[in-house]
Amino acid sequence: MRRNRRLSAAALAVAAISVAATACTGSAENTAKDDPKANTTINFWHGWASPDEVKAIEENVDRFEKAHPNIKVKVVGNINDDKLNQALRSGGSNGPDVVSSFTTSNIGKFCSSGAFADLKPFIEKSKLDLEKTFPKVLLDYTQFEGKRCALPLLADAYGLYYNKDAFEKAGIAKPPVTMSELAATAKKLTKAKGDGFEQLGFMPAYHGYETTTEHYLGSWGPEYFDKDGKSNVAKDPAFAEMFTTQKKLVDDLGGIQKLEKFRNTFGDEFSPKHPFHTGQVAMQLDGEWRLGMAEKAKVPFKIGVAPMPVPDSQRADYGKGFLSGTVMGIAPQSKKQNAAWELIKFMTTDTNTLVEFSNAIHNVPSTFEALKSPKLKNGPEFKTFLDIAQHQKSNTPSGAINGASYLNSIQEFGYRYEKGNEKDLKAGLEKLAQQIDTDIAKAK
Repeated sequence: MRRNRRLSAAALAVAAISVAATACTGSAENTAKDDPKANTTINFWHGWASPDEVKAIEENVDRFEKAHPNIKVKVVGNINDDKLNQALRSGGSNGPDVVSSFTTSNIGKFCSSGAFADLKPFIEKSKLDLEKTFPKVLLDYTQFEGKRCALPLLADAYGLYYNKDAFEKAGIAKPPVTMSELAATAKKLTKAKGDGFEQLGFMPAYHGYETTTEHYLGSWGPEYFDKDGKSNVAKDPAFAEMFTTQKKLVDDLGGIQKLEKFRNTFGDEFSPKHPFHTGQVAMQLDGEWRLGMAEKAKVPFKIGVAPMPVPDSQRADYGKGFLSGTVMGIAPQSKKQNAAWELIKFMTTDTNTLVEFSNAIHNVPSTFEALKSPKLKNGPEFKTFLDIAQHQKSNTPSGAINGASYLNSIQEFGYRYEKGNEKDLKAGLEKLAQQIDTDIAKAK
């Protein structure tokens, strides 16, 4: 049903995107000479692959072509960032004019390298008021250092799913609000079986589905870089607190080896055998799409959805969460950029189109108007994600010139720390910060 947003996938995408793209690409100012009212055909490349999602994209394109009868859209799906990068560098008449990506953490690389065209001229010409149209976090993850090279197309908000039947059996009245409550609830819901588990309250390990360092840190909302652009992982106490909190939960639930052994019994993340669907885990950090997948899997229990718990010291900010999403941009070598802009503007700002798309693929709408639309059909549980998307403290990682590379470095440190291979957290974070700064300096 849904693409995998795990950092391992992002790492492959980052490796594939070359900063050398700058030498191969143009800019909006020197290529946007086509007449958007002329009869033309543009190529749109996207990453969706499942039949339901592909159908929803085709319906979006049908709406666009009905509103713009002079522009025909040739759609190519199942394009990951590796294929996308190659096409953007090579150009040509068969290459894309409009592109989309699931990897918001690569926007820094897309914008700084010129892999995506600068949208400023198009936005100004259209008189599109971005701040009145999109939530701030979505605007943040579609620009880098003041250069806007993308617009958001639906969003992903992360929250906490919980098995209401398991809660009732354990005598738990409500979902946890703070991290200490999460730990207590996870332990109460955990049932041993031999040297393993019959039921695990929560899978905290970083190799667990969606329990990445990046997603956990959404509960803390740290500053990834200081005002000088240097890594903040050793200076912002949120990082050390997150690593300490997660490691303690891992140890309290039996240790990383026991958890990893149980994790190896899980079904695929995007199948009906997901461990939350089967009842193997009672609480799950996940995105809004899990609702649709769980319904399709016909889980035999009632599902609850709540914001992800926050640090005890940030209880007043409960309701916030990690945000990500799909982005759309223009291929800089396209000779039909004005027509391409018409498609992007339509798909990212037309309220009816966004609502229908959200209803079809169970993602969060990306504009204020669509978020408030009475035509959304995803039920009361889905409202939790709509609220998270609009919460003032919801957040996403900062962009970087080398894309998701620094996030992958943080994730790799997390793997070592939860295993006990990093004994000194303070020293380890200082070394990690140096590595991140060095990698970014090399990318520049």
